[in-house]
Amino acid sequence: MNRQLIIFDFDGTLADTLPVFVDVFDQAADKYGFKRMDRSRTQALRQLDARQIMAVHEIPLWKVPAIATFMRSTMGRSVADIRLFDGMPQVLRALKARGVILAVVSSNSRSNVVNVLGPELAGLFSHFECGASLFGKLPKIRKVLAAAGVARAHTLLVGDEIRDARVSAEAGIDFGAVAWGFNTLDALMAENPSRVFRAAGDLLEH
Repeated sequence: MNRQLIIFDFDGTLADTLPVFVDVFDQAADKYGFKRMDRSRTQALRQLDARQIMAVHEIPLWKVPAIATFMRSTMGRSVADIRLFDGMPQVLRALKARGVILAVVSSNSRSNVVNVLGPELAGLFSHFECGASLFGKLPKIRKVLAAAGVARAHTLLVGDEIRDARVSAEAGIDFGAVAWGFNTLDALMAENPSRVFRAAGDLLEH
């Protein structure tokens, strides 16, 4: 049987980080001089890709690395407030039991990811490639593919953002869109995902 690899995004895919993210975003806005998150426009923002969100909040590209570092560090102080989505622990255990190779590729820090997962669930993952820049997931995906030794045809990236869909296409792997993350399912459907997951348990059907 061909080995299968699932690469998970973390924020908005495995873990419900949005409430903490919004608070940290506002702290970063105050520190780096861009617009705070307009809570009344959250639904509209969920239709946009990362570059469009940057434009709305007047975030210059050159500030992004410093902002990301600040946000990862600040979020690390709130990991106790972050939970995995309902059913996700059971799904991860079941996938591992079926012999699926699990990986995380995230813009968040490895320490934040591992601390939220906890020792048992973190131990289910064979590869962690974290701390990716906002548009820098592709090299990390390629690194996971090389390390896992799994063909692209047997690899799926599961994510909640338009940028996840687009980097999957760049990497030549299928994209699975989740319905519970940041970008709306309608926005993700426009990127032609190979799979759509409306609940965590749906991952076990594919």
